[in-house]
Amino acid sequence: MCSLNLFPPPLDQDHVPLYEFNNVMISGNGFDCPPASFQSALINIPEVTIPVDAVKAPGRMELSSKTAFIHHKEGIWKRCLNAWHNVGLAGFLEETSNSKEEVPPWLCQMARCSLAVCRWLSSFHGSLFPHLTMKSEDLTAEFSQAFDWAGCSLRAFTWHPHANKFALALLDDSIRVYTAESPTIPTLKHRLQKDVASMAWKPMCASVLAVACQSCVLVWHVDPTSLSTRPSSGCAQVLSHPGHSPVTSVCWSPKGGVLLSASPVDTAMLVWDVPTESCIPLQRVGGGGVTFLSWSPDGSKVLAATPSSVFRVWETQMWTCERWPTLQGRCQTGCWSPDGSRLLFAVKGESVIYSLSFSVTDGETQACVGGSQSASVVADVSEVVFTTQTGDIRIGGEIQSMSWDPSGERLAVLLKGNAEDMESQSVIAVFRTRNSPIFELLPCGFIQGKKGEIPQLFQFHPSFQKGALLTKLWSSGRVDHFPFYFVNAQCPRFSPESSVLLPGNATSTSKPRTLFTET
Repeated sequence: MCSLNLFPPPLDQDHVPLYEFNNVMISGNGFDCPPASFQSALINIPEVTIPVDAVKAPGRMELSSKTAFIHHKEGIWKRCLNAWHNVGLAGFLEETSNSKEEVPPWLCQMARCSLAVCRWLSSFHGSLFPHLTMKSEDLTAEFSQAFDWAGCSLRAFTWHPHANKFALALLDDSIRVYTAESPTIPTLKHRLQKDVASMAWKPMCASVLAVACQSCVLVWHVDPTSLSTRPSSGCAQVLSHPGHSPVTSVCWSPKGGVLLSASPVDTAMLVWDVPTESCIPLQRVGGGGVTFLSWSPDGSKVLAATPSSVFRVWETQMWTCERWPTLQGRCQTGCWSPDGSRLLFAVKGESVIYSLSFSVTDGETQACVGGSQSASVVADVSEVVFTTQTGDIRIGGEIQSMSWDPSGERLAVLLKGNAEDMESQSVIAVFRTRNSPIFELLPCGFIQGKKGEIPQLFQFHPSFQKGALLTKLWSSGRVDHFPFYFVNAQCPRFSPESSVLLPGNATSTSKPRTLFTET
C-alpha cells in the first residue's frame, strides 16, 4: 500500500502549514503573522527573500583570450606544446595531423590514426556513461540536490553545525552569510566561485566554509567578528586536482579534521588535508564518477553515490568500501540516522525509500562497513490523488532529496511530482521516525509553499532545542523555517505545553498510524 494514503490531506492553495504541535500540523492563510510565542521561539533565526529578478546569472567569459591578440606565426613544436597544455593529448594529435607541411608525412599519418583511436575510445566511454558528454553546468544541474538548480535564484544552503548562522549560495555565484542578531551580512565572491553546487561548514570551527565549485573546492575563512561585508578573495583557499571538476558535493568529517569532495567525471573521491592543500584519491573502478557524499553523524561511514546504478559506503578507519547495485537508476540522495546505524536512500526513477542497516561498534576498532546484504523498502511514495475543497491534488512520485533531523524523530522528503500535470504538486512530506528499539515510520503531514511556489532545498537545524526546525528554500527566493515542537525521546529538553502558547484549535491530537516497522 502506498504510504501517502495514510497522510492527512494537503491544504488548499490559500493556506500553508506554520508549525507542528501535539502531533498536528497547524496552518494559516500564508499572510497572517504566527502567534507571538511562535515568533519569540524563532526570533534569533533570520528569514530571507531573494526574488529571482534580484540576482542575475553572470556572463561567462571566453575560456581563452587568444582571440583578442593579433595572430603570430609560431613553430610547429611550440604550437603542439600549447595544444597539449590547453587540451591534452587530443589537442596535441590534432595540431600535429593538421600541420602536414611542417612535419614528416609518416608522423602526420600516425597522428591522424592515433586521433581516430582516441575519438573512438572517447565515444565508447561516453556510451557507457552518457553523463560524460554533458557540459559542466548541465552536470551540476543534473546531480545537485536542488530541485531546479539552473532556474532558481537559490542554489545551495547549509546551516553551521554549532553557531546560529547559515550560508546561502545565489544564482550570481555569490554566497551570503546570515548570522543571528547581526546586521552584517558578508558576501563571498571569488573569480573561481562559479556554479556552486554544495557547501559545508567545518565542525568545531566558527569561520571555515567549504564550497563545491565548477573547477575547484574553495575553503573560505570568514572572521565572525569582522564587520566587513565583502571579505577579500585572499580569505579563500583553492583546492584543485586534475580531472576533478565540476565538483558537485563536499562534506566534512563530524570532527572537522577531513574534507571530502566528489565530481561526477572523476571516479576518485578526494580526501583533503586542508592545511597542506593536499589530497588522497580514493579510487574505485566502476560507476563513472561520484555525485553525492554524506558522512554519518558518528563519523564511521560515508555514503558515495555514483552516476550509474551502484553506490558505495566507505568505512573511515581503513577506508575500505562495500558496493550496492540498484535495480534501475542511480542513488539520488540519502541520509543517516543520528547513531549511524541506518542509511535511508532513494533511487532516481523510483518512488520508494530504501533502508540499509549497519552494525554499530566502537569507532576506533571498527575496520569494516558491516552493512546488511540487501536494502529493504520502508516507504512507498507513489502518486496519490487527494480530494480537497478546491479540487483534486496529485502528490507523490520521484524523490529529489531527504533530510533526517539530528534527534532522529523527523524525516523530510522532497517529492518532485509531475511537472506536466497541472494537478500534481511538488511538496515536502514529513515522517515521524523511530530507530530504536525497532525502526518505525509514521505519517506526519505535507509542507507546501504559497501559491506557485516549489520547494527547492531544505535542511534541519543542527541544534534546535525545542524539537526540530526545518529550513526550506522556495522557488520564489524565500527562505523560511518550520518548527516541530516535541519532547526528544532520547534527551528530553522541552515541554511545549509550558513554553508555547498556541491557538485553541492546536490542542487536538491524532493517533499516529504506522507505515512500517522493522524488528
